[in-house]
Amino acid sequence: MSGTNYLTGAEAMVRMLEAHGVKHMFGLCGDTTLPFYDALARMDHGIQHILTRDERHAAYMADGYARVTGRPGVCEGPSGGGATYILPGVIEANESSVPILAITSDVATSSRGKYPLTELDQASLFKPLSKWNTSLDDATRLPAMVRAAFRAMTTGTPGATHLALPFDTQKAQVDEAEIWADARHRSFPAERAGPDQSDIDAAAEVLAKAKSAVVICGGGPVLSGATDALRKVAALLDMPVATTVSGQGSIAETDPLALGVVGSNGGVPATRAVVDAADVILFIGCRAGSVTTERWRSPTRDVTVIHIDSDPMVIGANYQTEVAICADARLALEALADALEARSDLAAQGGAAKAKAAWDAKLAAYAPLAASQDTPIRPEAVMAALMDILDDDAIVVADPGTPCPYFSAHYRWQKPGRQFITNRAHGALGYSLGAAMGAHVGRPSVKTLAVMGDGSFGFTCGEFETMVRHKMPITSIVFSNSVYGWIKAGQDSGFGQRYYNVDFNRTDHAAVASAFGVKSWTVKDPADLRRVLKEAVEHDGPTLVDIHSQQLHEAAAPVSEWVA
Repeated sequence: MSGTNYLTGAEAMVRMLEAHGVKHMFGLCGDTTLPFYDALARMDHGIQHILTRDERHAAYMADGYARVTGRPGVCEGPSGGGATYILPGVIEANESSVPILAITSDVATSSRGKYPLTELDQASLFKPLSKWNTSLDDATRLPAMVRAAFRAMTTGTPGATHLALPFDTQKAQVDEAEIWADARHRSFPAERAGPDQSDIDAAAEVLAKAKSAVVICGGGPVLSGATDALRKVAALLDMPVATTVSGQGSIAETDPLALGVVGSNGGVPATRAVVDAADVILFIGCRAGSVTTERWRSPTRDVTVIHIDSDPMVIGANYQTEVAICADARLALEALADALEARSDLAAQGGAAKAKAAWDAKLAAYAPLAASQDTPIRPEAVMAALMDILDDDAIVVADPGTPCPYFSAHYRWQKPGRQFITNRAHGALGYSLGAAMGAHVGRPSVKTLAVMGDGSFGFTCGEFETMVRHKMPITSIVFSNSVYGWIKAGQDSGFGQRYYNVDFNRTDHAAVASAFGVKSWTVKDPADLRRVLKEAVEHDGPTLVDIHSQQLHEAAAPVSEWVA
């Protein structure tokens, strides 16, 4: 033990994490964290702590871990700069409805106001950017506050929480009788809210009378495990199912009713036309934001809207809504399926035919680009190669920029569920490597890819050391084109091709990764692409493939607007 004859706050934190079923956590050491680390070192708790190279990536790892496991991800870091560095990952997870707990140690409460090194008002910093947060100033309340954090993370619309852990709290006494957890809050979503039956009946009435209804799924159906219920509702009406980028996995994209991604990032004219022709739109777990709706133009403003979401503030925020169902997506869709099955007036709406026509049009434009031998290498060729090489259960984590629209539009996911992860809340560069590492820890039996542009590589490459240290067999792919491509494309399309401060020198990414111990290749010739990617994916350790690729503004990117 710690040398005391009582349970300390640091030991209590370890015990509370253990009680909530935490098996992995990600973080970085600091002087204010010493009692907590000492407790982790001394105690028998079954938690693997993965040391990261900065706090931002610890939060991204917790995010990726939570998305593939259905359990909250846990990250930690020290006070001051550690708290500011971990914050971007907390914001991304919170806005993506992904439950992560960030624990940041802090200076002693008795030092506040005396200008101690790393003093920062952490509770105020995190308050507007997390679902729930507090500073554990009173050690006697520590267990209750940890329980509150897990309760907040996993119930209602999931989100991120933060606990500041002062140095003196870590050494203070905690009552051992207070160490217990509510098992319901070890996974998410917990304590699901069911729908009002009258709202379900109203939605069924609207859908039964529709001629060309379309579903648009955000991240909600995958987060809530609603894929089977969604498929049943769509099949009863022969209704096409579109997704946002975050909603991919709501339905297998080889399903006859799957329309694919819609919106300005990954949507194409053929899918947009189906949405624009709809007389009813059913939004599910979707905020109907600027990218999904092409700045609220598709669907049109006069369409009849049914909206299912666990967050009442989302419903009706952007579209006048005929039927509002504030409930868990799975429970709402199961109830809606029952209501539709009980009716005898359902008419087929031609969803499978509409989806097939849209895919046929998309594939006709994609096929020659995917087969192209052009240099620099076309991103479509990379998509085609990976679809042939990867197993159906592989996880792909994509950064914004070059990877996101190409995977969203052209990589056709063969089964429903969480296999594609990208940070759509704020789109910060450098997300994919950390999130892929968290996803691998959470689901180690499948292949995981981290796909990034070279702008993102510069934000994230320090974590290759973490990957090598833990022997994670992740394949990283870099689209190397020496530019912040999304911004250059925006300058190309909307600012008279006045390219300003977006180009940079090409880095030998393979050499950098090799220096960390990652087996690496550079591919410039399209003829080498498939062979090298296959070799990289099949290797039993960390690998990287640096692909010299087209700049976005010169490519046929599936993006209708660069500024959404």
